[in-house]
Amino acid sequence: RKVNPPGGASALCHPLGATGAMRTATLVHGLQRTPQRYGMVTMCIGTGMGAAGLFESMQ
Repeated sequence: RKVNPPGGASALCHPLGATGAMRTATLVHGLQRTPQRYGMVTMCIGTGMGAAGLFESMQ
């Protein structure tokens, strides 16, 4: 069982300012296509900071 089938952010490149939006959109679409209930996205912000988001599917 794969934890991250799309391959992660390295496969999508690293566009400044859009990484979080791209990863979040990928996660939401993945939750719509699979029976998973929860998904989590993490992002590095630079200078040692980071952010995370936890999403719950309403299906």
